[in-house]
Amino acid sequence: MKIYFHLCLDEFTNSYLVVNDNPKVMEALIIDPVVVSEELINQIEKGGYKLTGVLITHNRESLIRPLTTLKKIYSPYVYAADYEIAGSKSIVIHGDGHLKVAGLEVEYYSVPGHASDSMLFKIGDILFTGDVITSGIIGETSGSYFKRMLCDNIEKKIYSQTDGTVIMPGHGPPSTVAAERSFNLDTNEKKRLL
Repeated sequence: MKIYFHLCLDEFTNSYLVVNDNPKVMEALIIDPVVVSEELINQIEKGGYKLTGVLITHNRESLIRPLTTLKKIYSPYVYAADYEIAGSKSIVIHGDGHLKVAGLEVEYYSVPGHASDSMLFKIGDILFTGDVITSGIIGETSGSYFKRMLCDNIEKKIYSQTDGTVIMPGHGPPSTVAAERSFNLDTNEKKRLL
């Protein structure tokens, strides 16, 4: 497995191309495609990969245009927790579970708080978190109730992972579960208040 990082400079948002480079498989998936660049297409095409899946961590307007473009070029299945983003060739996911996409085992977890449809995707020891958690802080919420809900979900779904699990967020640099558990300002603030 290889992971290619793509940054959308308009929104400073991360996207990830994950490829299964097993010669018997040669498939790929994209997590949160906020931009369809020449570089992204070249990585898929020159690598000889078949794009079979798109994983969406939460619905946001900036995904609509790139997702439409990807569907015109390829025929991937879209996995999302929101019916709005789910169009044709889409699978709506709920709760926690497992998928097999691009020949890779993918675990998914529902983590409402930032958005009602926020999902995490784990492939191996890599956790793709979207806007749920970013290096040192949690995603924005619309009030103290949702902040507490998000912190509780982070405790249950992220901090329960092994220390070395790498966090690939929707914004900012990668982190690890151990670093976030120790140094995340928002979740540690909750601990101080209890």
